[in-house]
Amino acid sequence: MTLGQFRLLRLVAALLAGVMIASLAPPASATDEFDMEALAKAIDTWLASPHADHNSRSFTYWNERGSVPENCAACHSEPGFLDYIGADGSEAGVVNHPAAINAVIGCAACHTATAHALESAELPSGVAVHGLGMNATCTICHSGRASGDAVRDATEGLGEDTVSADLQFINIHYGVAAAVMHGGDGRAGFHYQGKSYAGQFRHVPGADTCIACHDAHTTQVQEEGCLSCHRGVQDVRDIRTRHQDFDGDGDNSKGIHAEIIGLQDQLYTAIQSYAVSVAGTPIGYASGRNPYFFIDTDGDGQIDDSEAVRDNRYQSWTPRLLKAAYNYQVVKKDPGGYVHNPAYLLQLLYDSLESLAEQVEVEARSRHRP
Repeated sequence: MTLGQFRLLRLVAALLAGVMIASLAPPASATDEFDMEALAKAIDTWLASPHADHNSRSFTYWNERGSVPENCAACHSEPGFLDYIGADGSEAGVVNHPAAINAVIGCAACHTATAHALESAELPSGVAVHGLGMNATCTICHSGRASGDAVRDATEGLGEDTVSADLQFINIHYGVAAAVMHGGDGRAGFHYQGKSYAGQFRHVPGADTCIACHDAHTTQVQEEGCLSCHRGVQDVRDIRTRHQDFDGDGDNSKGIHAEIIGLQDQLYTAIQSYAVSVAGTPIGYASGRNPYFFIDTDGDGQIDDSEAVRDNRYQSWTPRLLKAAYNYQVVKKDPGGYVHNPAYLLQLLYDSLESLAEQVEVEARSRHRP
């Protein structure tokens, strides 16, 4: 690679990142092939990642309005992220102005002196987590935008099984792996009174950070490391280190992922049953269609395209139903939660199902709470 080619590569990377990246200074010698090749590989792998997908709704949702609003910009525009962490010289912890559209999360999000110095982040619950090291930048955008505290506050003082016009669905948001990892310590889910919840999930040394399991540039899970320790399985979803029958189906030979899905399916059935018999309006869930819970107008148990519209959003919420639906969504929005903190997700599902069972019939099973 010539020096001219390197400078062109540097310019392309900087434009994609949205800023000129100080860490991409040219090598001392034009013959320093190792550095240049490593840079080219990093950019190539990043370009194939979700963080660089300029067609994604994560970066195009605001195109019609021309800018990403302050309350979204920290995670949906690289200039907004740099603004949030104070890398642009502004106050850290706040986005000061709308950010550019189509500005994907590029090199500068992680490779600035400010980002390298980050050690802590604040979760939506208000809990500050420290000593994060290289997990800090990931945690900022992968903790969601709501916590179980918001559900507690919204339902406080209301009759548990009384429909309230003051309630609406509270969405934790998307890609909430960091919040789930901190479990009960960060209060991502709604915590039922009198119950204890698993705290931060700590894996073994060397596999205890985001980038220890996810490639830093592609974001893909490096499964070889998992399978080298968890012998005897071909798929990471088949891994389990606890052998109770959590979903009560009589089969504890499956991976912990299957236990979570089994309990999640049972909770959804109970949510639908409660909505009809107690709230008085049938409900259904549509993945990827905000606000997710809609009126099941034809009562077929499914939400089709004609039903998954905002005017048909579910509005017959009771506190008990909202709490269960919120926890259901927490689990839905971390599909890798079976690795990030399986005990915590199982506890949220179990307790939500147990609560609904106070009002509707739930299939009798020998379920175990972690």
